[in-house]
Amino acid sequence: MCIFAIAILYRICIIQFKEGNDWKAKAEAFTTKVFEMEASRGNIFDANGALLATSLPFYEVAVDINAPSIDDKLFRSKKDSLALCLHALFKDKSKNEYLKILQKARNTKDRYVVLKRNVSYRDLQTLKSFPIFRKGKRGGLVTIQTNRRERPFQALAARTIGLARPGIKPVGLEGAYDSILKGTGGKRLMQKIAGDVWRPINDENEVDPKDGKDLYTTLDINIQDVAQAALLRALVKNQASHGCAVLMEVKTGAIKAITNLTKSKKDSTLYTESFNYALAYPTEPGSTFKLASMLALIDEYDISLEEKTQVGNGECMYYDRRMKDAHPPTETVLTAQRIFETSSNVGVSKLVTKYFGKNPKQYIAKLNSFHLNQKLGIAIPGEGVPRIKQVKDKDWYGTSLPWISIGYESLVTPLQTLTLYNAIANNGKMVKPHFVDAIKENGKIVKSFGTEIIDEQIVKPSTVKKAKHLMEGVVKNGSGKGLNITAFKVGGKTGTAQIAKNGDYKTAGNVSYQASFVGYFPADNPLYTCIVIINNPTQGNYYGGLVAGPVFKEIAEKVYSNSLDFIESVNQPQNFLTKLPYVITTKSDELSKVANSFSIPFHAIDSDTYCHRNKQDTAKVDLVKVNLEQQLKKGIMPSLNGLSVKDVLFLLENNGVYVKIEGFGVVRKQSIEAGQKFSKGNKIILQLS
Repeated sequence: MCIFAIAILYRICIIQFKEGNDWKAKAEAFTTKVFEMEASRGNIFDANGALLATSLPFYEVAVDINAPSIDDKLFRSKKDSLALCLHALFKDKSKNEYLKILQKARNTKDRYVVLKRNVSYRDLQTLKSFPIFRKGKRGGLVTIQTNRRERPFQALAARTIGLARPGIKPVGLEGAYDSILKGTGGKRLMQKIAGDVWRPINDENEVDPKDGKDLYTTLDINIQDVAQAALLRALVKNQASHGCAVLMEVKTGAIKAITNLTKSKKDSTLYTESFNYALAYPTEPGSTFKLASMLALIDEYDISLEEKTQVGNGECMYYDRRMKDAHPPTETVLTAQRIFETSSNVGVSKLVTKYFGKNPKQYIAKLNSFHLNQKLGIAIPGEGVPRIKQVKDKDWYGTSLPWISIGYESLVTPLQTLTLYNAIANNGKMVKPHFVDAIKENGKIVKSFGTEIIDEQIVKPSTVKKAKHLMEGVVKNGSGKGLNITAFKVGGKTGTAQIAKNGDYKTAGNVSYQASFVGYFPADNPLYTCIVIINNPTQGNYYGGLVAGPVFKEIAEKVYSNSLDFIESVNQPQNFLTKLPYVITTKSDELSKVANSFSIPFHAIDSDTYCHRNKQDTAKVDLVKVNLEQQLKKGIMPSLNGLSVKDVLFLLENNGVYVKIEGFGVVRKQSIEAGQKFSKGNKIILQLS
């Protein structure tokens, strides 16, 4: 017993210490693990079905050259041709290098040798036709699929579409709808082999992945292209730091185009989509905010657009702060209409101070009722947080009211400004901007996204009417006159805001400008609203009408010229017949139904027998009976001219005649002439026209 125990102990020591490493290596070689297989991510489409983002399959290709089905004879006879094919396809190694890889794997009994990573689907199909590999599952070819996200239109709406890459959190629409797009992963059993390499044990997955659903957006890639090109030209021309443009449908809130461009630090002519300014970058809006002030004045106090205000030389003092107009006024007294048209800071601030000076809470409450102090709740992550300064805030000063009235001391995003203007274009109904129309799976709608209403009526209908008059006046007679659009009317507002670093407006060189234009078109029946913002133009001009206005004009004119919604029909449909139609030979009751449905004058025959029109030039359809059935029963072929295929087949085949049809339409010629005798089983050829 002692000797037996000592022998066991000795063997344990040998296994543990002398052979331990070898046994561990063998154990690891047989280690198996179930790996999660990535599902194919769903596609993203524009409103017309154009592909905005898709997942392309790529493969890691390996070879098991020691598969049981590959015997020595097959390997020796095909290894050279296989190596040559691999060299011709991949071109990264010579034929001899590939031959050495294959021979070494064969000699060392290696069951998994990686040949190439990131192989396209097309190249994979070519690989499967190579010598040895063409044996299919028994040919030793091992593949592991991965998916790579691609955007066919590259930079167009890139930030809004977003990114989806392994290891990083998706952004844009990719991030907002990640759970829908990513699908459900599958499972595959893998075995660990030498060199910490995992190879699949089976050719098929244990559980196949379920592909993600598709996203159909509201974006129109054609309009997106127009908007991005127009904005890029303006940014390059004015050497601006960044800018954005957004086009939205008035009734639905559907975003048709959104572009955000930032100047490259390395190349002043290169702009990229690296940040979503329209959605995520709240700033002091400047003069475009004056619409909110005028809405508050009109809705609360019903001020007249002809109400006059003393603006003097375009300067005034509020405590120790001087307010100036960008351009000195041509008159010392301006109406509310002209104040808005010329974007007078002094005029707007004096009106707001006159009516709300004793109760600034009332003014702020009105701004809050426009939802300017709240996020829009856009599905895309990263929406900027707006701020309308409240009277109770610590940084509220005696000068806050007049400065807020002209677009300072508040923060709003471009998309919020656009939403306010869109509400006026939409007769007071504020709708939420949205980017997605539907989610589909295998072409079938899983979920639809309708229009979401934020506020049914933000101001009174009478206020909307006056506000539209104000904005249309800006383009016709005011700071937006330079747009010079003649094909259709536009309503909107220019904006020029000073943007200071850390709130310092006094230090020279510390202030940049933000030029903007926001409006709707066509003014008679608004279909679209658009906002354009260009930050820090450095080529002299920085006014909204001169810098941002041309971008708005180009977008509006191209959308107008390419949209069927704006085009009136050339030839109006006629609701009457100028000539009675041709009448084929058929049953009278059928002719009666057709004539009645088109309100054609018709003289009916109280019979279900076959008939045709008696005279072609009469003012109504008069019918005469045709004795087709009686003639056929007597074995005499009647005239079949004008009969439809349906009727002629019914008549002839019921009387034992074999019918051959040539052409389309109604019968024009028949091989057995009318009046000739026929027998059952005879063949007749009918030519139709």
